[in-house]
Amino acid sequence: MLGLLLFFAAAQPAAAQSLLRDSETELMFRDISNPLISAAGLDPKSVKIVLLNDPEINAFVAQGQIVYIHSGLLTAADNVNQLQGVIAHELGHVAGGHAIRIYDGARQATGITILSLLLGAAAIAAGAGDAGFGIIAAGQQAALGNFLSFSRAQESTADLAGASYLSKAGVTGKGSLEFFKKLQNQEYRLAIYSKDSYDRTHPLSSERIQALEQIYKKDPAWAKPIDPKLEARFERVKAKLLGYVTPKQAVTLYPESNQSIPAHYARAYAYHLGAYPDKANAEAEALLATSPDDPFFLELKGQILLEGGHPKDAIAPLRKAVAQAPDQPMIAVTLGHALIASEDSKNFAEAKQVLKNAVNRDNDNPFAWLQLGIVYDHEGDEPRAALASAEQNNLEGKNKIALASAKMAMAGLPPGTPDYLRAQDIAMVSEEAVKKDKKKGARDK
Repeated sequence: MLGLLLFFAAAQPAAAQSLLRDSETELMFRDISNPLISAAGLDPKSVKIVLLNDPEINAFVAQGQIVYIHSGLLTAADNVNQLQGVIAHELGHVAGGHAIRIYDGARQATGITILSLLLGAAAIAAGAGDAGFGIIAAGQQAALGNFLSFSRAQESTADLAGASYLSKAGVTGKGSLEFFKKLQNQEYRLAIYSKDSYDRTHPLSSERIQALEQIYKKDPAWAKPIDPKLEARFERVKAKLLGYVTPKQAVTLYPESNQSIPAHYARAYAYHLGAYPDKANAEAEALLATSPDDPFFLELKGQILLEGGHPKDAIAPLRKAVAQAPDQPMIAVTLGHALIASEDSKNFAEAKQVLKNAVNRDNDNPFAWLQLGIVYDHEGDEPRAALASAEQNNLEGKNKIALASAKMAMAGLPPGTPDYLRAQDIAMVSEEAVKKDKKKGARDK
């Protein structure tokens, strides 16, 4: 699937959505967010910025130090500074522990609801039926208002925190204001004309702009220009994402008269997904003509060939891509895939080494485990093939299959070895998950 790998977000707060993983995108996320993460007093190694395949203009945090960015938000952003503004705001939620504290607001609201139910029931029992039902309804409205107020307070706190992180990192707040104004225009289109935000989880964009504008304009970083190198990387990432998620729109936005690097990128993905291999390959060649050693252009070239049914031809550009970017495990996984798909037994030893290195760097890639399992199966190593299957299915949230595979691996691996202990861990986790699934199913009935 080109550089953008689509994974189902199993066991994540975004479980109904899917993850989009791409080496170039994740590198850009890291480089634009690390100064902000440090400014928030957090460890850049512990915070993840994750891209979700969702057209809505949205971003959020959940439990843990993970910021989820919707693909619709990234493509709606006009420049990298706008994206930094959003990330800074979401880091305000992370640093404030809002994903955990939201339950405090829910508990407060629940307390109000329960109290109103008790008082209402007492009134009804005393013969004042209408008054009792009125108390219950009023209590529910009060609970909702309490919770919405709690949520709005968190959003306002995150806005101010995000502004401070941008300032400490020396990043202008212009993009933050620009994005709020973009949201404000959307509110107008949706006919959200409320004078205040009483009945909303978020403050109105006009309120947020008013609160932040003076803060940003007084900041020394206000007049600081956007880093042109970061902006160029953002434009590349945005173009390839558009080509992947909305290929028809990408061809319209980036017509063939546009010979820029982002335009070639967008069309390469769009043509590949539209089954125009010659056109896709021509766009990849145009990119390589500008920078023959760019690992992401080489990756693109290799994947077009691989997914176009020419795995042997894909090996050379992918090998070069891995050599140019040895710290990018997803590119290595694609090389491993091409080596296996070549159906040449001589390539399997290289594929095994490449894939083992990849999962050692990034063991959260189910496709990598699938490919490594194929290598083990080819070698006749059934226990490790089963372990690879357990890893894959555990990541995909397929608990029953993960449990069965882990037990199969344990049956064939020497007890006490690292592989055996890993299989044992997966078996324990999967078994617990299966039990929870059964309990949930029983409750639903």
